Amino acid sequence: MRLKGKTAIITGAGSGFGEGIAITFAREGANVVVADINEVGGQRVADAIRDAGGQAVFARADVSRSDDVAGLLQTALSAFGGLTTVVNNAGTTHRNRPMLEVDEDEFDRIYAVNVKSIYLTAKHMVPHFRAHGGGAFINIASTAAIRPRPGLTWYNGTKGAVVTTSKSMAAELGPDNIRVNCVNPVIGATGLLADFMGMPDTPENRKRFLGTIPLGRFSTPQDIANACLYLASDEAGFITGTCLEVDGGRCV
Repeated sequence: MRLKGKTAIITGAGSGFGEGIAITFAREGANVVVADINEVGGQRVADAIRDAGGQAVFARADVSRSDDVAGLLQTALSAFGGLTTVVNNAGTTHRNRPMLEVDEDEFDRIYAVNVKSIYLTAKHMVPHFRAHGGGAFINIASTAAIRPRPGLTWYNGTKGAVVTTSKSMAAELGPDNIRVNCVNPVIGATGLLADFMGMPDTPENRKRFLGTIPLGRFSTPQDIANACLYLASDEAGFITGTCLEVDGGRCV
């Protein structure tokens, strides 16, 4: 088991990419805090992990709220006695449309969920990592940070911020043996797919987007989980400040 002895907080783990990451981490021996604002989805994933013989607890959290993020650390410590890994997967978007049609409340929300959450997990988890000899952050960004396209301008900006912030964190926290890396997924068939496309999720519309991916398919939760598994494992012990594109060649 590649993550035996590790404890991970995974945000947005009640569905989509986060669910895949949580299930994979647990299967590979990690204790998992399944964090999500959606209690039904998060509890379902935690229950599924335990039913399969893994170790998991659910914690409800809005990752844009400091008290909620602090509570995730306390959940990990209470349930498993420690914390080694944080996967900042929770994210949101505005619907694909012209940039000036996105209202201020939407703008504030996507920056709070996609960017402020990185600040808050650092604020609450870095002191713990420093006190215990190190740790690892894995931040889920997007190919939108590397090859932005019209229609998702403000979302693209949040993911660019995740990439730059992650690299800066890696440089600053390296002396503390705290690794920080990114995973950049291409569009996947998750609950946000129609928002990303800005049109109904139909076979015809999917075909338009698939035409931009050389390997000819969307990313899956398992694709993203596999990348996170490597970055969380001891095999990646000398890897920090990198952004791993899991995109079927989209950014080529």
